[in-house]
Amino acid sequence: MILHVTKAKYLKGYQVKISFNDGRTGTVDLSQSLTGSLFKPLKDIKIFSQLKVDKELDTVVWPNGADLASEYLYFQAFKKEPELQEKFKQWGYIA
Repeated sequence: MILHVTKAKYLKGYQVKISFNDGRTGTVDLSQSLTGSLFKPLKDIKIFSQLKVDKELDTVVWPNGADLASEYLYFQAFKKEPELQEKFKQWGYIA
C-alpha cells in the first residue's frame, strides 16, 4: 500500500493532527523538522498554520511550496508503536 495523507488539521505550535489512508490518525510535532531554507518561513506560526493536504501529492503542503513526505509524517506520528518498528527500519528511519 502506498501511504497517503487524507486529512491534516493544525492544532497549536508546530503540532498537526494527520489521518492516513490506512485508517490511522496521529499527532505530529514538526518543531524539529523545520530545517533548511525551504522550511525556515514555516517557523512563523502564521505561515505554518496555513498547511493543507495536496490531493495530487497526497501529503501536507504549505503556501511557500514546502512539503513533507507522507512516510516521514507517518513515522513522526507513530514512531513509538512497537508493531511498526520493522516498517520504519525498511524505510530507513531507524537502524
